[in-house]
Amino acid sequence: MLQGSTQDRQRRAVIATANADLRKRIASKLAPMYWHAEEAHGGADAISKFDDRAYQALLVDRWLPDLDVQELIQSIRSRQPDVQVFFIDESSDEPFTVQDSHEEPGPASSEGAAVEYEAQPVEAADGLVEPLPGMIGKGAAMAAVYRLVRLVAPHKSTVLVTGETGTGKELIARAIHQASPRANKPFVVVNCAAIPEALLESELFGYTRGAFTGASQSCLGRIHAAQGGTLFLDEVGELPLSMQAKLLRFLQEGEVQRLGSPDVFRLDVRVIAATNANLQQKVARGEFRQDLYYRLCVFPIKLPALRDRREDILPLAQQCIKDLAAQSKLPKKDLSAAASRFLCEQKWPGNVRELQHAIERAVILSHTDDYLRLEHFSEAVSIGCPELENS
Repeated sequence: MLQGSTQDRQRRAVIATANADLRKRIASKLAPMYWHAEEAHGGADAISKFDDRAYQALLVDRWLPDLDVQELIQSIRSRQPDVQVFFIDESSDEPFTVQDSHEEPGPASSEGAAVEYEAQPVEAADGLVEPLPGMIGKGAAMAAVYRLVRLVAPHKSTVLVTGETGTGKELIARAIHQASPRANKPFVVVNCAAIPEALLESELFGYTRGAFTGASQSCLGRIHAAQGGTLFLDEVGELPLSMQAKLLRFLQEGEVQRLGSPDVFRLDVRVIAATNANLQQKVARGEFRQDLYYRLCVFPIKLPALRDRREDILPLAQQCIKDLAAQSKLPKKDLSAAASRFLCEQKWPGNVRELQHAIERAVILSHTDDYLRLEHFSEAVSIGCPELENS
């Protein structure tokens, strides 16, 4: 249990969690028991506090946005070996059972208990996280992504999903939305690279009748359509600078103004953005506003490339085969041993999307064969798919 002491023997603790409400709730419970609590919004912040001074306890969330919890604990114990470690749980309304104690404390190891806490063993932080619904991947790389999604989903924080083309950024955005309190509200997708610059403002913010030539009636924009739900800005790095300033204002104020109207609407919309570009490099080149980058990158999630999660290649391929068979109402095919080895050896520069396309071509080429064989993938190269040959 976490132990208390009288005021003249006040002890210090660090509360490490991305949940600000949870930090404040726990700190308020510790204060009357003569614990001075410092708040840390993540693992790096917690480590910096332990570098500055001595603390007797670390109260840590099971999942942190920036560091693995087990690594954090090991790092802190290498600095201060005697620190007590306790897990906290944001799903619990009463993480502590508080008992008033007016007894004088004895030695530090037997002080009167002011706060009791049912702590999980530290080793529990090593367990992998179950995949999100509809997603495949059980390795450590994807487990880290699942943890972050579940951590951020209940909050309104803006999320920036990064990763190479074809890694499933929209799937992650939808998973965040579905795991959030906004799940029964709209999920609106805007592909920032697909809408011409001249139309982008009216698409995002809407317009009134007569605002421009051809505006025969008023129209709400995509942001307004996402009221109460989530707006997903795909390829956000392709936004022109003129639109970046307008988007920044919306993120700062939560307000939109339609073209041709003086009226301002205050909206409740959660924003998730995605890009395969390096936005920091774009900022350095003057192609992306730094202030907008910081607004979008409140909670970053980086998706691993398929070549960095090879254990997931065959499960993804088999699920794709199953889905294609269901769509075509055909018997499910299997992968031959040679074809399985071939798939696992490829670099897949197009990631999951490229794998799916390769499977689809092989299914067509296999025709009545019960197996997808190596020659079906080799034949795909000969009909104009050199990426398989080069990957």
